[in-house]
Amino acid sequence: MLTPRLIAFDLDDTLAPSKSAIDPRMGDLLVQLAERVEVAIISGGQLQQFQVQVVDNLPAASPTVMDALHLLPTCGTQYYRLTADGIATVYAHRLTDDEKARALTAVEEEARRLELWESETWGDILEDRGSQITFSALGQSAPLAAKVAWDPTGAKKNALREAVAARIPDLEVRSGGSTSVDITHRGIDKAYGMRRLSEQTGIALDDMLFVGDRLDPDGNDYPVLAMGVTCHAVAGWEHTVSFLEALIPTLPPRA
Repeated sequence: MLTPRLIAFDLDDTLAPSKSAIDPRMGDLLVQLAERVEVAIISGGQLQQFQVQVVDNLPAASPTVMDALHLLPTCGTQYYRLTADGIATVYAHRLTDDEKARALTAVEEEARRLELWESETWGDILEDRGSQITFSALGQSAPLAAKVAWDPTGAKKNALREAVAARIPDLEVRSGGSTSVDITHRGIDKAYGMRRLSEQTGIALDDMLFVGDRLDPDGNDYPVLAMGVTCHAVAGWEHTVSFLEALIPTLPPRA
C-alpha cells in the first residue's frame, strides 16, 4: 500500500490511555491526518466513551475535516458521523431485550461462580451498551494499574469468557479490554466493523490501514489482521504519536 485512503484506529492504548482523554498532540495529529485521508475509530467501547475521550478533545477543524471522521463503537455494530449539529447516527444494531437479559444473567452468575465478582470497583461491573453487554471486572473507571494487576496473564478473563459462551451459545462472547468480556450478536468483532465501514464508505479493505495495540492472536484487534487488512502494531498511544508524526508528511493533502 503506497497511500491508504482510510486509516482506522483502535481507541484504548492506541489513541489514548485506557478510558482517558487523548493527549493534545494526538488531537492535533488526528485533525492533520483527516486533512489527507478518511479517519476511523473502532472499539468495543460505547459512543459516550468516544465522545469523552476523543471528540470533546479535538481542536477546532473545518467541516470538511470533521466529515472525514468515522466513529464505530461496539466493534462497528453502531456507526456515527460528525456534523455541524453534533453526532449523527448512520446505523445502530441493538440486542433484543431477551438477549440482553440472558447475557446479563449468564455473565454475572458465572463471574460469581468463578469468584471473579469483585466487591470493590470503580463504577458498574455490568453495562448495557445497546448492541453489546460488557462485563468490566473492576468497573468502567478503574485505574490502569489496578486493571493490569487484576489479570496480568489473561487467565481470569479467558476462563469467564469460556464459561459464559457455554451458557449462551447463540451469542458471541469475546475478550475485550484488560479486564472486560463483551457479548454481542454472533460474528461481531472488529473485522465485522471494518467490513461495514468499507460498505458504508465505498473504500476497499485493500485501501485501508488499521493501527492497534492488540494485534497478537489473543488480542481483540487480531480479527482485522486475520482478514487481510494492512495493519500497524503499536505499543501504546505514544508509539502512535511517533508513527503519525512520521506518516502524515508523506501523505498528500486532499485534492
